Parts: sequence; C-alpha cells; structure tokens
Amino acid sequence: MLARRVLGTSRRAALGSVEAALSGLKSIWGSSQRFCSALPKGVTYRELKDLLNSKNIMLIDVRDTWEVLEHGKIPGSVNIPLDEVGEALQMNSRDFKEKYHEVKPSKSDSLVFSCFAGVRSKKAMDTAISLGFNSVQHYAGGWKEWVTYEISEKKQEN
Repeated sequence: MLARRVLGTSRRAALGSVEAALSGLKSIWGSSQRFCSALPKGVTYRELKDLLNSKNIMLIDVRDTWEVLEHGKIPGSVNIPLDEVGEALQMNSRDFKEKYHEVKPSKSDSLVFSCFAGVRSKKAMDTAISLGFNSVQHYAGGWKEWVTYEISEKKQEN
C-alpha cells in the first residue's frame, strides 16, 4: 500500500514536471513563430535598387558559379553558391575575405539573398536566420526579374 502511494506520488510529480516543460516549450515556440513571422521576407526590384545605391547591404547571389558566369549578375552582388552559404557565414573573417574577396558580414549587417527566381534565395535566407543573422531578406524576383526590369528601364531611357 505504501509502495503504491509513493509510486503514485512520484508519477504525479514526474507528470507535473513534463507538463511544465511542455508548457515552456509551447511558450518558446509561440514566441519564436511570432519573431520569425515579423521578419521581412522579400524585397522588390525597386527596394533592392535603392538598397544597393545606399551601399548599406551585402547582396549575396546564391546561384552556382557557372550560372553567374553564363548569365551575368546583379551589379554589386557577391556569389556564394547555396551549398556554401552555411559554411561561408560561419567562416573566420580572413578565410571569407580570401575566398569571396569581400569583408565577411557580421550578424547585425543587412543581407539580401538572390538567385534565379527566388527559391534558393529563400533557403539561403532561412539558413542565415538559423545562424543568428537578424537583418536578412531575399529578392524573390531574382536574376530573371532583375534582367526584365533592367531591359525595360534602358528602353525607357532611349
């Protein structure tokens, strides 16, 4: 009888601890979802042009190097292929500079990721956020949209 009472008390205490832990996790999860949903997700062509002109961002093109060489790039962008983004953002400053010929961004620097049409840039943005970068966006229109707008603007100038 005593053993049953002790086991019952222990089981209730353990369940109480588990419930408290789950409640805490739910609270953290809710907070993180609100935080993540408040982050800017994408920039428009015009916003990206303004950001590039301000020189207050690092634009990272996550297409494969052959794509950049074959099709061109947005002026001022740095090519870091998607499969290198996580490692690159964790490199020490000297190695980053040596490999990408740019100063490594800090976790508070403004980053914008681009690719061909917005899929890979979104993945790169998510990677950067998971590594603690807190001012990160992506250009969903990508190279495909950029070229279209640039051609249109040049025609209007002529």
